Amino acid sequence: MLNIEKIHAHCDIPCAVYDPYAAQYAALSVVRFFDLINEIKDSLDENESMAKFIRLVGQKEEHAQIVKDEIVTIWGDYFKAPQLEAFPESHELVHAIMIDASQCKQSLEKQHAMNLLEKVNKFSEIFWQSKDVPTETKIAPFAPSLPITCPVLKS
Repeated sequence: MLNIEKIHAHCDIPCAVYDPYAAQYAALSVVRFFDLINEIKDSLDENESMAKFIRLVGQKEEHAQIVKDEIVTIWGDYFKAPQLEAFPESHELVHAIMIDASQCKQSLEKQHAMNLLEKVNKFSEIFWQSKDVPTETKIAPFAPSLPITCPVLKS
């Protein structure tokens, strides 16, 4: 009998089912967590506020890691020679996303999250361009109500 506790994977079979939306959602969440953290900073002397602060910081860090995981999966599994030749800036962009996500985990400065979202949106634009899918910028319908790059879907 196999004793397998936990498995996480994106298939390594070329399923062609990739979408950077999960990274965008996580990046938007990081921005939102910074907003919520900043709202309670002044009341951290109360136990309830401190508990909320700790949970928010944990979630901020978890969502920053989701960004890293999702971007690395697409970059490593989907981006092959044709995409890398067409978009040579993708290496530098992915590296910058990793740095910004780490800075989000390490600090309480919202600007890191804004930088992260901007770069994840750029990555999304490149991803969809590589599939010849046009994109548009929309405002997310939930807080923090910031722009996200979306594919133009066919009717």
